[in-house]
Amino acid sequence: MSRYRYGPYDDGPDPLAAPYDVRRALDELGDRVLQGGRPEDALRELLHRGAGGRRGLDALRREAAKRRKEIRRRGRADGTLDEVRALVDTAIGQERAQLFGDADDDARFREARLDNVPDGVAQAISELSTYDWRSPEAAQTFAHAQDLLRREVLDSRFAGMKQALQDATPEDMERVRNMLADLNEMLAADDRGELTQDQFDRFMEQYGDFFPDNPQNLDELVDSLARRMAAAQRMMASLTPEQRDELAQLSEGVFSDLGMSAEMGRLSDQLRARRPDLDWDGGSRLNGDQPLGMGDATSAFQDLADAEELMATLGQEYPGASLDDVDEEAVRRALGRGALDDLAELRRIQRELEEQGWLNRSGGRLELTPKAVRRIGQSALRKVFSSLAARQQGTHEIHSAGSAGELTGATRAWQFGDEQPIDVVRTLTNAVRRGGLADDGRIRLDVSDFEVAETERRGRAAVSVLIDMSYSMVLRDTWVAAKTTALALHALVHGMYPSDAVQLVAFSRYAQEISATELATLEPDYVQGTNLQHALLLAGKFLEQHPGSERIVLIVTDGEPTAHLLRDGGVHFDWPPAPSTLSLTYAQIDAMTRRGALLNVFSLDDDPRLAAFCEEVARRSGGRVFYPDPYRLGDYVVSDYLKLRNRNARRRSA
Repeated sequence: MSRYRYGPYDDGPDPLAAPYDVRRALDELGDRVLQGGRPEDALRELLHRGAGGRRGLDALRREAAKRRKEIRRRGRADGTLDEVRALVDTAIGQERAQLFGDADDDARFREARLDNVPDGVAQAISELSTYDWRSPEAAQTFAHAQDLLRREVLDSRFAGMKQALQDATPEDMERVRNMLADLNEMLAADDRGELTQDQFDRFMEQYGDFFPDNPQNLDELVDSLARRMAAAQRMMASLTPEQRDELAQLSEGVFSDLGMSAEMGRLSDQLRARRPDLDWDGGSRLNGDQPLGMGDATSAFQDLADAEELMATLGQEYPGASLDDVDEEAVRRALGRGALDDLAELRRIQRELEEQGWLNRSGGRLELTPKAVRRIGQSALRKVFSSLAARQQGTHEIHSAGSAGELTGATRAWQFGDEQPIDVVRTLTNAVRRGGLADDGRIRLDVSDFEVAETERRGRAAVSVLIDMSYSMVLRDTWVAAKTTALALHALVHGMYPSDAVQLVAFSRYAQEISATELATLEPDYVQGTNLQHALLLAGKFLEQHPGSERIVLIVTDGEPTAHLLRDGGVHFDWPPAPSTLSLTYAQIDAMTRRGALLNVFSLDDDPRLAAFCEEVARRSGGRVFYPDPYRLGDYVVSDYLKLRNRNARRRSA
């Protein structure tokens, strides 16, 4: 019997986890939009901050910066020079010990030659490469220095070569030469458009052990080699001029001895031409204490380049920045699988916001869709109801959302937008009569089968919400609360009372009727003037379009009227308010009263002049004045609307 062991899943995100609810991200984005941010700026902030428990771009960038700091402390880049110098000195010491006991002239001549060995490592290697060692130990030590130098130089160009060529034979070195020649020929064939994937696969079958990252095509191979060679160039640039000259001479000596100089130069030119975007000549220093060989130092500079590139792309601070710019493999190499999962989730959030219809790109700009605005309004409404419930004010029959009313017993065909209950019996009967009964007993429904139960006609209301958008609303930090409240009320009307009509009017020096979508992204007017008269004119026209409806006007403002329309369409502004402004505004309030409109004012400031104006409005119209805390504005407006609707409903039933 097979035995199984179960444990926590650790290979990436839980495949059985519930899908991420993108609506939570939309709520966060909506909060920023209501505060005056553009949708694209709000999305950018969301991605930088993170959402859904995932780290954002800012956190990932901090991780990349931490990674860069760790890499710089990894060691110093001159380790090969130190190690080869030490081996050469050891070989010379071993040779001197061998010669010390010899009294012949040849021993003295050899000692004199050793005395004249140059101090520079490259010159010493060159000088001693033709020396006939007397000491077997010295010969072995010097051969080890040469082998180490060959492997380090090759490892700085081809990652993993130092290990691959451990105890290398002449045949192994010949294979490296053949690989380099075949690689250059493959690149040339690709330039001519003659290379096929089969040719690349045959190349990898023959030389794949030289490329431990296992590239799957030529582009991946070129990317790997170019990044490695560019890192080697930056490593050389980080050294002092003397160290740089030493390593350059050593490298050239190695390639010359191996017969690779021409092919290596050809490869370098081709890689530079194919990847000019890489930083080939930049300089950055390692500041650790541990000496690193050329291969390890090159790897450090390659990792350093990954970290610095990630910091730039994760910062998204350049024109046209996009999450697509972030290299997934660089994220995996530098920050690990967890960071890659976070990045994938951020990309998913951005993609789902558009694909699910919350955001729309138009003319290169990102815009909220009506669906998104409805969601923002519903979220604001939920917060209002939560606040009301916490204060034990109740929601007064809000559970009966939709087209409430007593059933009449009649039914009719369903139409798009109907919220009446489905008559299940009539619907299924229609399907059977149409021939929707299958052989297995199942009933297949068609849209034409559905019928709804008719209800008694419910009273309707026409609601006009007038929102002050003057600059003082921003100064008093009440602008966001006013917009959020209006959207919450808009969502309430459309959700609970779909037969009601709602109008949103924003007013400052002028007034304008706006949609909920426009309100969400509306910015305040940075001008002086509170033209309530114009706003009431627009509200009056709206109410006249809905005869027979209960008429409700809700005014949200933080200042008394200071502007009114002139006959020529211009605006007169004065502060303190001119008598003509107050007179024309009161005239519109009186007109509202004659229409039978219920008019309530929500005052967001305790200025005595504003209080006197509001009290006069209440006296003339029979309405009420509220002085809410701006942060509880939604509670007052929504509660007031519900009370008005419920009071009217009770009046009709009586």
